[in-house]
Amino acid sequence: MAASSLCLIGCLALWILTGAALAEDLVVAKLDRRVDLTSQVARTLVSFKIENSGSDPATKFLFALSKDQFDHLAYISAASVSVKGKSRTQSAPLTVKEVEKKEDPSSDAVYFEISLEKSLEQGQAATIDVQYALTHTLTPFPREIRQSETQLVLYHDSAYVLSPYLVKFQTTFFKLPGSRVESYTKVEPTKLGDKEIKYGPYENVSPLSQAPVTLQFENNRPFAVVETLEQEIEISHWGNVYATENYHLKHTGARLKGGFSRLDYQAKGNGVSAFRYLAAILPPRAHSIYYRDEIGNISTSHVRNEPKRTIVEFEPRYPLFGGWQVKFTLGYSVPLQDFVFLAPDGSRYLNFTFGSPLVDVVVEKITTKVVLPEGSRDPSVEAPLALDEQHQEVKHSYLDTVGRKVVVLTKKNVVAEHNVPFQVKYKFNPLAMLAEPLMLIFGFFCFFLACMAYLHFDFPISKSSAAYQARLQQEEVLDLLQRFQKLMKRRLFEAEKLEAALRDLARTGDVAPCKASKKLVDATLSKEVKAIHEALQATSRSSSVNSKVEALITKEKEKHERLLQKLNLTVDLYERKMSSKEIDSRLAPHEQKYTHLKSEVAELMDSLDD
Repeated sequence: MAASSLCLIGCLALWILTGAALAEDLVVAKLDRRVDLTSQVARTLVSFKIENSGSDPATKFLFALSKDQFDHLAYISAASVSVKGKSRTQSAPLTVKEVEKKEDPSSDAVYFEISLEKSLEQGQAATIDVQYALTHTLTPFPREIRQSETQLVLYHDSAYVLSPYLVKFQTTFFKLPGSRVESYTKVEPTKLGDKEIKYGPYENVSPLSQAPVTLQFENNRPFAVVETLEQEIEISHWGNVYATENYHLKHTGARLKGGFSRLDYQAKGNGVSAFRYLAAILPPRAHSIYYRDEIGNISTSHVRNEPKRTIVEFEPRYPLFGGWQVKFTLGYSVPLQDFVFLAPDGSRYLNFTFGSPLVDVVVEKITTKVVLPEGSRDPSVEAPLALDEQHQEVKHSYLDTVGRKVVVLTKKNVVAEHNVPFQVKYKFNPLAMLAEPLMLIFGFFCFFLACMAYLHFDFPISKSSAAYQARLQQEEVLDLLQRFQKLMKRRLFEAEKLEAALRDLARTGDVAPCKASKKLVDATLSKEVKAIHEALQATSRSSSVNSKVEALITKEKEKHERLLQKLNLTVDLYERKMSSKEIDSRLAPHEQKYTHLKSEVAELMDSLDD
């Protein structure tokens, strides 16, 4: 056992020493670097043609960055390149990992180890592309400008590519956003072209050689930096995935010096370094899109639906100059079937794009929360990028019992290259979807059951209490008023019958029908009066309504008696064959008094309603 352990340790040490030796035996035959400075992010593509000058095969390649660039590094990747004639295609991505090179601890370089697609034998060559993005390397200079001035920036780099290998031939191109260049460092040969500065070619550059250069040029592209982005993705198995994104956006370009003039901004087009519009690329079939800030909803947005994406163009309430900031919320929904799928093992997984949908922004810190349906279990994350933090928490929402599991992902210094799909896998029982509907049904059942119990049971503690007695008295009064209104309508109807009989008597002169109507109505009204008295006597005398009711009954009786007197007199006059003129004169006082009583009864009825 001891002998085998010593043999294993010896082989491991030999492999490490051999790998280190092989790294030193590589030579960069040709190097081409292109740095894109057209936006706020410095994006670099370095193409290496490497050769193995040693006797042993090489499996790894070291890539170096200066310590300053490493501090601003947001993204790095490598790929092997297949070259056929003048055409070149990236054939396969390569593994990149940071390593510590102990041979030269005083060096300012930070090394990355790139695993080759296949080992290089002696004399063989391979082409590798390394892409990386640096943030906050373009510094506004001057740091403050007026509204009418353009923005100038400084960029520091090296004319030589930092490399631990001998570079036989190398060239660097800096792509600029415009043709205005205030100054640049010359390391011959150097050539200034249209929107481009070329350094090189340089031959036989020693390992770890540097030639610092500084470029100052005009760059009015929006320096939009999202200081914090809180993104919540909520999965609902009832049909949608809901996304809510809270932004804290800041313009990190040259600060505005002096006041802001909206007139100059709109009429003269001043403020070219400010930005007013933002664009977000959302998933296809996104709907229910909203955009609001701390004040409320903002309607200055436009949505354009395309087959493979949904583009939202919107603007803040005011243009953003250097140093200005704004907070807003962007939300939308997407169909569930486009983003949640069923795995072969029966579990489900969400396939969503990481990062911010805003175009050309840098996110200093993003927190993505994936809210799973209640009842989910065993969540796991598969992401093709390195995350700074990952944990789980619980969120309680409407109709939840135990809460919903939330997967929280955090990453700093995020750029567009990080917008890649990630997956959150979880297990879910479809029967759990019935929990909320059943809870609603049970809740409504309990509510209606409680309403029925409330209506059918008497809940006062004591029936002798003052509140209970007052409620009973109020109910009695209301019942009396309802019955009394019915009786008054009945009496009014019968009185109208008598008045109609009098009109027929005046028209025909036949007293027989009038006598018959009087006899029938008089019998009916006498019963109604008795019913009113019974209702009044059954009601508590302490009620203030009783006095009004009694007064109304008195006036109603007086009105009825006056109507009967008028009827009897009319019948008598017609039986005595009196003339129409004399009949009218004899009936006039009775008619006047009857009309007055009708008016008084109506007023008392109105006061009773009050």
